[in-house]
Amino acid sequence: MTEKKEGSRADVYARITDRIVADLEKGVRPWVQPWSAGHAGRRITRPLRHNGEAYSGMNVLLLWSEALARGFTSPTWMTFKQAIELDAHVRKGESGATVIYASRFTRTETDASGGEIERDIPFLKTYSVFNVEQIAGLPDHFYRQPAPAIDPIQRIDHADRFFANTGSVIRHGGPRAFYAPSTDHIQMPPFETFRDAASYVAVLSHEHIHWTADPRRVGRDLSRYAKDRSERAREELVAEIGSALICADLGIVPELEPRPDHASYVESWLQVLHGDKRAVFQAAAHAQRAAAFLHGLQPAEAAEREAA
Repeated sequence: MTEKKEGSRADVYARITDRIVADLEKGVRPWVQPWSAGHAGRRITRPLRHNGEAYSGMNVLLLWSEALARGFTSPTWMTFKQAIELDAHVRKGESGATVIYASRFTRTETDASGGEIERDIPFLKTYSVFNVEQIAGLPDHFYRQPAPAIDPIQRIDHADRFFANTGSVIRHGGPRAFYAPSTDHIQMPPFETFRDAASYVAVLSHEHIHWTADPRRVGRDLSRYAKDRSERAREELVAEIGSALICADLGIVPELEPRPDHASYVESWLQVLHGDKRAVFQAAAHAQRAAAFLHGLQPAEAAEREAA
């Protein structure tokens, strides 16, 4: 890979990380922002592609943040070309939102002894998408308001089933929520001590992301969590983002008031992000894998994969 391409990729990491740092310095967590915006009474969801497929990983954070900053209520985004293919057009003067595409390709090279070797070359590129509220002429279904949120009791029942299907051991008692790797259990304060059921689910999803770190599941190294502040900050960033993904997938509005430990976490996240422009990308990727693992434990989703 040329030095220019490496520099370009580094610029992408730096530009997006700087944007997230700016939000954190204002006391705002980008992955929580949309829930406090004008979404009351609307269906909570991840950002969606034009074909209804949900975005994943880092792109969820980028588009949630963009939607909040610009007041978009529709979750659907598409490229300029996709709009044209639907006989629509982006309105004059509208600017797109940045999303990323990360992948890798294989290149054959000659080694020092003259033999051929294959190298996996990772690459990262950006492109622009537009919210459907910036586009005129789309089919009517793109402009329909999201369906109203389902009944709160049904919604929480659905969440209870989701976590029960994971097979995790959840114990209740005490004032703190945490995952204990030594005993492989999740500890939660009593349900009645939470402000509401949605807050309980938000914290429970956070702890389940930690739970996926076990080598028998997704596997993330937590051996230095208690000793290294930087490693703790990185894992908490994974859990924060992963919790937001799970809550969106379950249609649940996460807690709007920060937990007491969030102030110290924000400070440590800022230190990590200032020193490592790729940290939030890595955290988002880990969070996506953790969320996908939890979804993979759901019987209905497993059946759908087998059928496909």
